Amino acid sequence: MTYFRRTFKKISKVISKNSIKLIKSLEYRKYRLVHQLFLAEGNKMVTDLLRSRIKIRTIIGTPEFLQGLNEQEIRGIELTEAMGDEIRNASLLRNPQDALAICHIPEDSGTLPDPSRNLVICLDNIQDPGNLGTIVRIADWFGVMHVVCSPGTADIFNPKAVQATMGSIGRVKVSYFPLAEWLGNAAAEGNFIAGTFLGGENLYSTELSPAGILVMGNEGKGISEEVVPFIGKRIHIPSFSADNNHAESLNVAMATAVVCSEFRRRYQ
Repeated sequence: MTYFRRTFKKISKVISKNSIKLIKSLEYRKYRLVHQLFLAEGNKMVTDLLRSRIKIRTIIGTPEFLQGLNEQEIRGIELTEAMGDEIRNASLLRNPQDALAICHIPEDSGTLPDPSRNLVICLDNIQDPGNLGTIVRIADWFGVMHVVCSPGTADIFNPKAVQATMGSIGRVKVSYFPLAEWLGNAAAEGNFIAGTFLGGENLYSTELSPAGILVMGNEGKGISEEVVPFIGKRIHIPSFSADNNHAESLNVAMATAVVCSEFRRRYQ
């Protein structure tokens, strides 16, 4: 054992076999649910999460990384010192950095956002964890603090999704809820609800709203039939290609960024 910055904070110098087994298991949703834990990897990711609402259980890092941490931010967190080879052995990444963290999955209060006051992103059966994580990062960039997902959407605590958020998972709340029920209530209350469709109105000329719900559909199938009836505004991102020989569509994360940018451009 060694001492941390002349305080009584001790650092373990061995990654136990049980810790490695736990880390590897967090690749799978079944075990994330059992342990109520998820894995976050990367120097910036770990330091961002230290300053967020996410509670970290354990940080494993190189001596240099651990020595650079703020003592106030690491109170109550288990610290394990490890060399690069040890981190590579424990990591789920092909090219890990100097740190990883085992984090507690935050408890979902069940409170959904108020679309009459805020812009909310709603994800309908997004399947790719990378797309999901990137959309959460996009939401963070454009000041959208809550993303509501259908139960069929990928798990935000999947390591690939966490990695794609680049730390935004600690700032943007992600909830899972049956969309038809929530959107039905939101529509009945007169909230603005927009969704992306190939045959929708031109994003840049149609009327939008400073608050409301933006629905983004599945990568291949688009917005599901059970959700379509609640979409009051169908929008489309036009192509500016000189001819008709262009990409069929945009990646859902790219499309989310384009639409959010237009919302914010009009209503800063």
